[in-house]
Amino acid sequence: MSLELKNVSKRVAGITHVKETSLTLLPGHFNVLLGETGSGKTSLIKLMAGLDSLASGQIILNGKDVSRLSAQKRNISLVHQFFVNYPHMSVFDNIASPLKVSGVAKSEIEGRVEEAAALLKLNPYLKRKPHELSGGQQQRTALARAIVKESDAVFLDEPLANLDYKLREELRDQLPELFAGRGAVVVYATSEPEEALLLGGNTALMSDGNVVQFGSTAEIYRKPKDLESAKVFSNPPINTAPVTKQGDMIILNDDIRWTASGGATGLSDGPYTLAIRPNHVMPVESDHHSVRLDGHVQVTELSGSESSAHFDMHGQSWVSLSPGVHPYFVGEVHTFYLDPSHCFFFSPDGDLAA
Repeated sequence: MSLELKNVSKRVAGITHVKETSLTLLPGHFNVLLGETGSGKTSLIKLMAGLDSLASGQIILNGKDVSRLSAQKRNISLVHQFFVNYPHMSVFDNIASPLKVSGVAKSEIEGRVEEAAALLKLNPYLKRKPHELSGGQQQRTALARAIVKESDAVFLDEPLANLDYKLREELRDQLPELFAGRGAVVVYATSEPEEALLLGGNTALMSDGNVVQFGSTAEIYRKPKDLESAKVFSNPPINTAPVTKQGDMIILNDDIRWTASGGATGLSDGPYTLAIRPNHVMPVESDHHSVRLDGHVQVTELSGSESSAHFDMHGQSWVSLSPGVHPYFVGEVHTFYLDPSHCFFFSPDGDLAA
């Protein structure tokens, strides 16, 4: 089983929504589309699902060219971020609907629906209508319908986006288990890097209708191939600044210097763009190798177990994200510490140098 995209693209009224893309997506793990709103994730899913027409290229599903087939003629399931259920049907009939359309025997339908409902803890609600369910239960119903169909491909377009935090966490943990061993190619779109890391598998980083990098989720997080990929795979946004390598020193803003370490030791002298994720810029010194930064605090946020501070450092706006509660005061100068072992260095053309 596989889903192969060969130079597929999408254009609407002369505007390119998806640039030519080639990918091979396999079962056995999640295939994540990660990018900001408007990056092309939903447009690409609609092409794969047959909801939109291709401007160019081919889509091969399980060895068959389905490029010109409608969504109804492809053996696929699609779950949106909105709770798409049939309002006049019971939960049982909502889950069973694709099986009834396919002409599956009534006895088999009952068994498969009950199995899917049990997986998603819906058995007590099978006789209810969607409007009698909570938002989480409605989305579970949509997921159960996708599971019961036993599709060749399942497309999940930000399916947890409209759920509250607790429900998101619960369902996110369940999803890999729900689709494990079913043989379907599972494609999951999200704008949250954390979600991609939790789901694992492979990730396609998307920006401006283009897949900028594709591979093992953990690998491309650890080693983005260019600055664009690093920006996609960071939330809050990755911190960047121009630096110079001079001998064995890295120089930031002329007055901040530290000894190059790790991959940076092999860099040629010259200009680079340094990039470091906010969780590696801390308000406390982690060890004697930490690099001190002083910045004017602009905005602070506290979200229970984490503190973030946006600060200005010589005209560059940076973010620190750290566990715990920290006393930041807007307008004051605060000291932060950069961990040089987590710095990326990109060459002037944007490619990863170290």
